[in-house]
Amino acid sequence: MRKLNTENAPAFYALARGGAWKDYLNLVHLPYTGWHLSYVVLGAAIAPSIHLDRLLATLLAFFLAVGIAAHALDELNDRPLETKIPQAVLASLAAISLAGAVGLGVVGGLAGTVWTLPFVGFGGFIVVAYNLGLWNGRFHSDVWFAVAWGAFPAITSYWIQAETLTAPACLLAVGCFAFSLAQRTLSTEVRNIRRRTISLEGSMETSDGRRLRLNRSSIIAAPERALGLLSVAAVVLAAGLLAARY
Repeated sequence: MRKLNTENAPAFYALARGGAWKDYLNLVHLPYTGWHLSYVVLGAAIAPSIHLDRLLATLLAFFLAVGIAAHALDELNDRPLETKIPQAVLASLAAISLAGAVGLGVVGGLAGTVWTLPFVGFGGFIVVAYNLGLWNGRFHSDVWFAVAWGAFPAITSYWIQAETLTAPACLLAVGCFAFSLAQRTLSTEVRNIRRRTISLEGSMETSDGRRLRLNRSSIIAAPERALGLLSVAAVVLAAGLLAARY
């Protein structure tokens, strides 16, 4: 396999061109999808009791909503990954996946408590509003990113397990909010450099007299390494906490 971290790729995890299946795999944004799904596991892991069937259904719903629908709408909106997936296919993927996620939520709410339905409604709304930049991008901001993809998965997953909200659950949601805000802070400048910067050249002189050359690759190397490590750490941490409950 070719090295993924190429200077001209739209993302550090994007597979090189060469096959339609790579476009579909890139569309899922695997490191980030796994990262956000880890919040679902964290929410369930701190609940008084864990219902495995509910957790699996919640993971599937968020994978459909975030991993597929949200990313398909994002690609449909302005092609950040530069895929060749037809617009009709992207629209179909988004509609079917979001319908599946909402359907799972509705079934879960009717089987448990109807107070789950407001969570379902907000989830369906924010996927569309955020990724299509509705209302002049009012919901496409760092704060709404952290709310939608950080705090919301954690608090929703806890609610589905416990059917109540507690101080620990709220604290976890705040922590996931901050975690996602840090992700957004690191990734925003990296995306700007990878996708919008035509040229970037310069140098840095150190206190010992060395002069280091600066370019696109050298500037984005550290934040992208941090993003990769954090995406792995989030998944491992969630898996560890879940395993500790069994």
